[in-house]
Amino acid sequence: MCKILKDRELFEFLELKYNKFAVPDFIDNDPIQIPHLFTEPYDIEISGFITATIAWGQRKSIIKNARYFMELMDNSPYDFVMGFMESDLKRFDKAVHRTFNGEDLQFFIRSLRNIYSNFGNLENVFSNADSLYDGLVNFYEVFFQIPFPDRTKRHVANVKSGSAAKRINMYLRWMVRSDGRGVDFGLWNKISPSELYIPLDLHSGRIARMLGILNRNQNDWKAVVELTTVLQKFDPVDPVKYDFALFGVGVNEDF
Repeated sequence: MCKILKDRELFEFLELKYNKFAVPDFIDNDPIQIPHLFTEPYDIEISGFITATIAWGQRKSIIKNARYFMELMDNSPYDFVMGFMESDLKRFDKAVHRTFNGEDLQFFIRSLRNIYSNFGNLENVFSNADSLYDGLVNFYEVFFQIPFPDRTKRHVANVKSGSAAKRINMYLRWMVRSDGRGVDFGLWNKISPSELYIPLDLHSGRIARMLGILNRNQNDWKAVVELTTVLQKFDPVDPVKYDFALFGVGVNEDF
């Protein structure tokens, strides 16, 4: 693949790969299968957020560990978050996914209770701003407004520091997009799909550069904005649908 595709060819290529990968079978090998285990909105929100947080490394490992975390929460994440006693958190002492450990997960549960108790739900924290960028900033500040372990800050992206925020942007894609294909949930309605940012990772970034729609070499926030702006030209209403195309091609080497 090389950088010689014209706009029309790029559009057709992205649409072709979106239609190929944005199908229910995508769920079987993707971490999004974890929130798909649940039917209650707050269970989907919480399980999705925790799963997205640990979504780096091998997908099999992500899925296995996320499923285990849900089992530790009695497979009722919202009820657990709102009803736990401090002694209940001991069960997470040995929970781990790569550098994310039990101490991190215990704080996440405490912070989620603070959010649901004082803000209603996660959607309200992200949407209580003039723009989604400001919503990402607001979420980071709210998430760490209660006492936290220093080590845990590395696991939540801070876009003000230039982070690409891949995992949070992926989570927002899960919660906000609704295309009737049964993969993303379309659970939230206070954020428009047109506002979303591309979840930029090694796979999507590599393919975007091969296609000539991303020039910046670093996978940082500036690259996210650059790529999202280009994708908006192909679909201003739902630009992040092309995450399926870029990621799918990158993971499957499907050129």
